[in-house]
Amino acid sequence: MMKRWHAVKRLLPLFAGLVLLLSACGRADLSALNPQGPVAEKQFGLMQLSIIIMTLVVIVVFAICFYVVVRYRRKPGQNDIPKQVEGSHKLEIIWTVIPIILLIILAVPTLKYVFAFAEDYSKDKEAVKVNVTSHQYWWEFEYPELGVRTAQDLVIPVGKKIAINLKTQDVLHSFWVPALAGKMDTNPEGNKNKMFFETAKENVYRGKCAELCGPSHAFMDFKVKAVSEATFTAWVSEMKAEPKPFVGDAAVGEKFKTSCLSCHAVENAGSLGPNLKGIGARESVGGILLNRDNADEAIDQGKLEKNLHDWIADPDKLKPGNKMHKIPLTDTELDQIVDYLANYKLDSLKTVNKQ
Repeated sequence: MMKRWHAVKRLLPLFAGLVLLLSACGRADLSALNPQGPVAEKQFGLMQLSIIIMTLVVIVVFAICFYVVVRYRRKPGQNDIPKQVEGSHKLEIIWTVIPIILLIILAVPTLKYVFAFAEDYSKDKEAVKVNVTSHQYWWEFEYPELGVRTAQDLVIPVGKKIAINLKTQDVLHSFWVPALAGKMDTNPEGNKNKMFFETAKENVYRGKCAELCGPSHAFMDFKVKAVSEATFTAWVSEMKAEPKPFVGDAAVGEKFKTSCLSCHAVENAGSLGPNLKGIGARESVGGILLNRDNADEAIDQGKLEKNLHDWIADPDKLKPGNKMHKIPLTDTELDQIVDYLANYKLDSLKTVNKQ
């Protein structure tokens, strides 16, 4: 008995350290425990119900075990074999019926919400339709009814259902905005998944790929910008307007067109790489280089320019395995291209959204 107690004393500090370590994992802006929309709130409610039921079961089971250990422990001087009791119909019925009741309590709301979350809003006239296409390692967002196509920042109006149509351009990915909804895989053409979410709060929500998809899976981030309906309408108008002309040396502009726009686009057209229209108003460059230190601050112009410079100079260093080629540019050419992109802003998104 004494040896066991010494072993327990040695293990307790290890377990305590693990508890402290694991309690610090994760981050507030990428957590399903901070729901910001109806879908996420109901999913969080199911999590809470499951945890409550499991906690009650654990408490009851451990209480019974503790009672049995204390009540029927071998007493000093007791060497005979205790009376053997076999079977109890009453107990067997109790521990069979109780789990069934608990499963029913958990199954009814789960089934209810599983079917509710699977509802298709792609035909709803009031919903905003978005085709989401995943790539290694970035996200493309197309608004088919609005004639708008963008990348990395999904702009949505508050108070409206967002009907998402998911597909992948290469390997399997998984679309996940923890604060707004659960994960959903992006499958190849012909086997598309659909989902929806909404939020009533103007904010910037962080999203990620939740499916291991290659060496830069951890860097496959995107942002959801929830704005007012008026701001969203203004953003759509700006996105549909003519692209901003290149300002600077004509030769550099031509090189930008032949080198950069051979894969990217600054108008609402499909492209091999992310659409660059309004990139100066985005939350990040390459999905991972944040353009501001804090969510309640405006985009830092100097940081934005540095991020663009670093990304264009050597994208594979920052996001290994991505399909953007390193373009041979002189310092002057690179500076002019960075200046054009950093100042390609959209007035509608200048308002800072607190996260």
